[in-house]
Amino acid sequence: MEQAMHGAQPDNPTAPLRTSLVRAGLALVVIACGLSLRWYGFPLGLPAFVVKYGGSLLWATMVFLLVGVLLPKLSRMQLAAIAVLIAVVVEFSRLVHVPWLDAFRLTTSGALLLGRIFSLWNLVADLIGIVVGIWLDSRVARNRIPQPNTLNSQQAASTRE
Repeated sequence: MEQAMHGAQPDNPTAPLRTSLVRAGLALVVIACGLSLRWYGFPLGLPAFVVKYGGSLLWATMVFLLVGVLLPKLSRMQLAAIAVLIAVVVEFSRLVHVPWLDAFRLTTSGALLLGRIFSLWNLVADLIGIVVGIWLDSRVARNRIPQPNTLNSQQAASTRE
């Protein structure tokens, strides 16, 4: 009977919640870095290129991580595809000019979330940012998940008891 039920329930039902919490924490760190770059980059003498495209890179990393918070069971590649779609839609939305949207873009929140000026270079920075998000997520996951050899020795020890 036990073997018939094997695989019917996830081995660790708290894993998606833990994954979402870790990704949310990473997203908060990325948001803090992005805001710091935008607010203090120029006063610190950083080049405009670094401030502009570094902010776009961090924005896309944040999008990847937040998509992962909302959809923790998807693979990294699926999350990346959704993040790329969001980045493309947001970038091309900058070509749409309606009064309410332009007014929102003039606010700090609107500029940070949607940006103001269309640029294909932003898409390049976004793609790099999504790759950074995949790398960050995989590094953190690698440090949280027991290695297969450790798992097998733990299972063997529990069956002997």
